[in-house]
Amino acid sequence: MSELSLLRIVAQGLAGPRASAPEGVVARLSCVQAQELPGALESVAQRTTSAQVADVREALSRGTIVRSWTQRGTLHLAAAADLAWILALTAERTFSNATQRYRQLGIDETVIARACTAIESMLAEKTALTRAEIMARWGLEGLTDVPQRGIHLIAILCRRLVLVQGPPHPTNAREQLFVAADAWLPAQASLDRDEALARWVRAFFLGHGPAPVNEFARWTGLPLGDARRGLDAVRAELAAVDIGGVTHWMAPDLPDRLAASRGEARGVLLLPGFDELLLGYLDRSATIGPEHAERFCPGGNGVFRPTIVHDGRVVGLWRWDRTKRHIEPEIFDGEVTPAVREAIVRREAMAAP
Repeated sequence: MSELSLLRIVAQGLAGPRASAPEGVVARLSCVQAQELPGALESVAQRTTSAQVADVREALSRGTIVRSWTQRGTLHLAAAADLAWILALTAERTFSNATQRYRQLGIDETVIARACTAIESMLAEKTALTRAEIMARWGLEGLTDVPQRGIHLIAILCRRLVLVQGPPHPTNAREQLFVAADAWLPAQASLDRDEALARWVRAFFLGHGPAPVNEFARWTGLPLGDARRGLDAVRAELAAVDIGGVTHWMAPDLPDRLAASRGEARGVLLLPGFDELLLGYLDRSATIGPEHAERFCPGGNGVFRPTIVHDGRVVGLWRWDRTKRHIEPEIFDGEVTPAVREAIVRREAMAAP
């Protein structure tokens, strides 16, 4: 059992008081890993009182939650009202970090402008576009002649708030439709850089703590100096705890919340592969032993497998067998325990992942 992991389970809303709606989950975590859309919807649903994926899809349809390349060049779910100030912090740095890759793909400001013009022409005729429609139009413009150029251009236009991923695709559960950001997004908060840093740091440690300041820098892709400046602005609102000689920051009432829900926090969780409990941290050793890293992410290829968590530790992996329509567990040591089996049965009773 890992006390640090149990604290994070409660902080993230996987045990103890849960949010009543998907918007509350996203507000609690600030951004939610969303490289794989169905898994992201499941991650949010598990942190709500209803635990229904359909509720999260409805929030996407309402436009209160959106999906974009918010940080580290990686897709996340975020509150629609917060997207502009988040991207104001991260977009320029993300673009700069990808300069060499863009050069290889032949992406420059001229190409970006051509892509934007084509998108604006399409949106004048149709308010929501599929990825296939965008790629087809760009193909006619000669913009997708280089493999992978198209998806990078989409990400650039999303980070520049030309596009945003909004409502779910009507027939493909793994995709959303692309819409004009200025038409889809609600009024955006106007924050200067220091205000935005403070807000993001506060949200991270309240929703992901306990964690050291370098974890915020890694999670956002921002410089450590920015992380420390944001922390300086809000440290009076947080509690500090020494773990292994390193200062970790968290919500002041988190230990009390864990005490009140320890039994639930120690229970069994079946988490999607890209869940924030693991992907939210660079150092995952509190929740998964390094000896299991290869099985969790085979070959370090960036594809993370769904996990079984018990007593705050990953005890195995799971997969959904579409043919047999049930969950196949892969326990690291020993056999499937009654507690794990009960959790699997409950999960199978829900809609198929």
